[in-house]
Amino acid sequence: MARNPQNVERLRPVDLARAHGLSTQAVRNYEEAGILPPADRTAHGYRTYLPLHAAALRAFLALLPGHGHPTAASIMRAVNRGATDEAFRHIDESHVQLLDDRRTLHAVEEALRDLEPAPASEPGGIFVGPLADRLGIRPATLRKWERAGLVRPHRDPRTGYRVYDDAAVRDARLVHQLRRGGHLLEQIAPLITQVRAAGGLEPLEGALADWHRRLSGRARAMLNGAAELEAYLRLTQAAAVTY
Repeated sequence: MARNPQNVERLRPVDLARAHGLSTQAVRNYEEAGILPPADRTAHGYRTYLPLHAAALRAFLALLPGHGHPTAASIMRAVNRGATDEAFRHIDESHVQLLDDRRTLHAVEEALRDLEPAPASEPGGIFVGPLADRLGIRPATLRKWERAGLVRPHRDPRTGYRVYDDAAVRDARLVHQLRRGGHLLEQIAPLITQVRAAGGLEPLEGALADWHRRLSGRARAMLNGAAELEAYLRLTQAAAVTY
């Protein structure tokens, strides 16, 4: 529980909520989830918060755009139980993911610059399970993309299993990146058709530019989140010395 021996300003749940356009229930939920440190209670059982809680809420809300809710929540829970190394690991993993997304986008751009019509299927390739694992999706998602005509695996003549050759893997990676960018399957279909026909980059330029904007937006959001988290860490350290 956050202690307040020096009688610093006390805040009600509604004070935190109004400052950030949240409901009081959301503030209580964040506390119960460990995103905020435990609150003090009045003699009648009402929650009261300190500026430390306000800083925790600011840090969490700043972390959300760059890291997403699950990771932002994990970061705050780790900080609140004193496991700062674990919090930093979550942050590092997000940065690794962002770098991987940048590398994927660069690879897509490089591949599309010199794209030629997909070659005929050849023996070998990768099965649905390993490909799904590589992309971080479910096999059912790959089958859904296949039904939509976005990915075209062939069937192993002996087992009947789906096999993805280089062209199908390329299409799957492109669909995956477009979906992560918020594009609908209906929007992706003509892009995949254009890729297969080697019609050039013109239809894809808007999507590629949008990916760059999204990645830059995430990077800046991570910087903002890091600044607010650092401010919160300083307050937690100062509180530990004071108390």
